[in-house]
Amino acid sequence: MVDKETAEKEHQAKVLAYKKHAALRENLTGYAFLAPNIIGFFTFTFFPVFASFVLAFCQWDIITEVKFVGLKNFIVLIQDKLFWKYFANTLFFMIGIPIGMTVSLILALLMNQKLRGIVVFRTIYFMPVVSSLIAVALLWRWIYNPDFGLLNSFLRMLGFRNVPQWLASTSWSKPAIMLMSIWRWAGYNMILYLAALQGIPPQLYEAASIDGANTWRKFWHITFPMLGPTNFFIVVMSIIGTFQTFGEIYVMTGGGPAGSTTTIVYYIYNNAFQWFKMGYASAIAWFLFLVMFLVTLAQWKYAGQKVEYSVT
Repeated sequence: MVDKETAEKEHQAKVLAYKKHAALRENLTGYAFLAPNIIGFFTFTFFPVFASFVLAFCQWDIITEVKFVGLKNFIVLIQDKLFWKYFANTLFFMIGIPIGMTVSLILALLMNQKLRGIVVFRTIYFMPVVSSLIAVALLWRWIYNPDFGLLNSFLRMLGFRNVPQWLASTSWSKPAIMLMSIWRWAGYNMILYLAALQGIPPQLYEAASIDGANTWRKFWHITFPMLGPTNFFIVVMSIIGTFQTFGEIYVMTGGGPAGSTTTIVYYIYNNAFQWFKMGYASAIAWFLFLVMFLVTLAQWKYAGQKVEYSVT
């Protein structure tokens, strides 16, 4: 009897040891799969971000040694007139957000039709999103050419003589880039709206038709309220994306003319890689992060509470 109990305990101990070994092997296998992502995160994200935070309180031009200067960079930033000018430029580009959302919603309503070949048109409208930003920017740079560009040639055909200089004009450069950005991202937001439109229960429209509602009242009282979560998501992501505008500025205008299209991110690039003011560039980057964080937090707290998930 004792031998049987001892054998049973030994068997249970072996089973427990085997389960622990199997669990350990399974955990190690999982960590092995996660290791490339974890290593990449710490190498290319965490350590650079931490280094930029440290450099925000230092002065460094890459060549000389790092010198701790405390809050000097942030004090200089507050007094920097160019910084506030470029900050205003960045805010100006946000005017294109509601315009782009309107264009995308109109496209989504048109693409939400059960017509033969509609998928082809959806693909065509989405193609600029998956196209290279450099290629798109170069294309629009040619379109905006004041002498041989497609846009001014078309305007001359219509009888206009004093055509805009577009990218060479301090007045037209920002609207020109804004127009290009709206064209490029219209397809992306269109897909989001299209998915939201197809998720609206058709019974709501049937009930509205029985009540005698016309197309406009159906849109205003059913479609638009049901698009609340999508609108909220697009606004948040668009504001974040506008704060990070860089590629199109770099290719199309280089921040000119006279700094009229220079954004905060492009100013960070100039300070870091053109003038080698790494500390000051890091301070601007962290100030931008703080602004984006506060804006996003405010949107989640106030605008997010007003998002409607059902028809009122």
